[in-house]
Amino acid sequence: MDPRSGVNLTWGSIHAGSAFNAIPSSGTLEGTLRCLDHDAWDRAERLLVELLADLVRPWGVEARVTHDRGVPPVSNSASSVAVLEAAVAGVLGRQYLDPTAQSLGGEDFAWYLEKVPGALARLGTRTPGGRTYDLHMGDLMIDERAIGIGAGVLASACVQRDLVPA
Repeated sequence: MDPRSGVNLTWGSIHAGSAFNAIPSSGTLEGTLRCLDHDAWDRAERLLVELLADLVRPWGVEARVTHDRGVPPVSNSASSVAVLEAAVAGVLGRQYLDPTAQSLGGEDFAWYLEKVPGALARLGTRTPGGRTYDLHMGDLMIDERAIGIGAGVLASACVQRDLVPA
């Protein structure tokens, strides 16, 4: 696997046995397998199966993999990114453009981008100077003024889309 592919395997749940002083006869690991590009996403399951089999083979252990393929990587189209950048610059000013690196987070919007060109943008929701909250935590607090800003940027993007070259 190309090391620049950005493949991440995270074991989030591990269960084996019920006694601290006994080696269990079976166990279960559950996690997420995420990729930054489509080539890696297409190859990752086969590679995971092969690597786990190689890892347990010396101990005579069997590893069974059940892989529920999640969302694909987000693939923004360059023309759609240009439309969003023009909208942000027009509504807020260029100083508010903050390009970010691609994330290994799973994003359902990627399914839309498999069918039509588009772009995913992140909307800052932290109150300036305030605490940064994790989006998937129960104590999430957002500055609701961001909703109006996001709506304005999206409305501008609808108008801008014909003005930016494809």
